[in-house]
Amino acid sequence: MELRKDPITQSWVILGQREALGEVSAECALEPAKIEKLPAILNWPAEGAWQVRVLPHPEPLYHIEGESARLAEGMYDKMGAVGAHEVVVETPLHDKRMSQFSDKEIEGVLWVWGARIADLKKDARFKYISVFKNQGALAGEEWSHAHSQVTATIFVPRRIKYELNSAHEWFKDKERCIFCDTVRQEEKQGKRMVEVQGDYYALCPYASRVPYETWLLHRRHNHLFEQPRPGSNRRQLAALLGRVLRRLEKVAPAFHLVVHTSPNTRNKKGELSGYWKTLPDDYHWHIEILPIVEKRSKSYSIKEVYFNAELPEQAAANLRALDPNS
Repeated sequence: MELRKDPITQSWVILGQREALGEVSAECALEPAKIEKLPAILNWPAEGAWQVRVLPHPEPLYHIEGESARLAEGMYDKMGAVGAHEVVVETPLHDKRMSQFSDKEIEGVLWVWGARIADLKKDARFKYISVFKNQGALAGEEWSHAHSQVTATIFVPRRIKYELNSAHEWFKDKERCIFCDTVRQEEKQGKRMVEVQGDYYALCPYASRVPYETWLLHRRHNHLFEQPRPGSNRRQLAALLGRVLRRLEKVAPAFHLVVHTSPNTRNKKGELSGYWKTLPDDYHWHIEILPIVEKRSKSYSIKEVYFNAELPEQAAANLRALDPNS
């Protein structure tokens, strides 16, 4: 496998990895009896029976070993697919979704996500650590057992670069965080707010890309998901995430969830090196959830200009009206 860069869109593309298509095995590949025979990267809690277990992905997109140097092929750039790819098994129970976890269980998953981001950032080769969760067949989940994935890449994904550019320009012009400004305005208007738990907010973005798109943000500024601010109560975030997922499952059979945090700043070279001076002030971690409401939707087929038939104001009102405890 190798990474190739599109010089026009600045996107890196993984080439050479074939997706395994076919019938899903009736046996769960993540059941405790199987995965306990495999070496674990991390167990939570550290003592006693595990509730969350991190394993190397059995068919990784990226590999720790290899040369990460960028090579030229005429005008084009390519690199080896160096990085890390891990599976976070979120529960030992096969038939339990994250929406059915207790607040404490979700908090454990959040802690593991942060721990893996922090640990992988110790490797200066890795420029960005992604945490994502695909639930449901329409979202392309690999196993029905509750799990998420962590990848470490030697490039910053294009979506994150867009956010960094916008946040940097906003801060340069206004000396404020664009995400903090968003939270303040949404809090004031209220019509796109879904729910609040302590200092954590769930809202439908003003320009939602898909029906019922929901973001979770901390009201207090912090650019690092993996380093909660002093006094932060992650149990509140866990409670909010669980309630949001229970609401979304009433309107969507599947979803993509992605944690957006700051890039790794250990490597002072490269295309984003100029951002490090203001990064702690201009960027703000958040969680994005994109539900898949329809099997065929323009929201997913037209990527350059998103189409969303559901106004975020109405989507937020619909979600507020749903009882997450029923």
